[in-house]
Amino acid sequence: QVHLVESGGGLVQAGGSLRLSCAASGRSFSPNAMGWFRQAPGREREFVAAIPWGGGTTDYADSVKGRFTISRDNPKNTVYLQMNSLKPEDTAVYYCAATYGGRWQQYYEYRYWGQGTQVTVSS
Repeated sequence: QVHLVESGGGLVQAGGSLRLSCAASGRSFSPNAMGWFRQAPGREREFVAAIPWGGGTTDYADSVKGRFTISRDNPKNTVYLQMNSLKPEDTAVYYCAATYGGRWQQYYEYRYWGQGTQVTVSS
């Protein structure tokens, strides 16, 4: 069993930055990739970013390209999401997730999920 715990959310003004962390625990943690998703009130959960656990090209939603950066620290079993130039429309609950599948932008490919962390961007 894998357990994911997010941290780093909070309230920030537009144009500011936040760094989210996701720590994974569990035996032999070795997913294909780790992803970040977000869900705003009344909206569907949407893909934000993904990173292959063994190295390789990252993937981003068009809405966050150039502003967000996903990274990982394998020895710490931790993935990060650096969010810069935040906008009010980035306000959502952010979830990290682990997938052993291949379509990293699809939420149903992810087997394990964290509990989420709230990010609120004020205008």
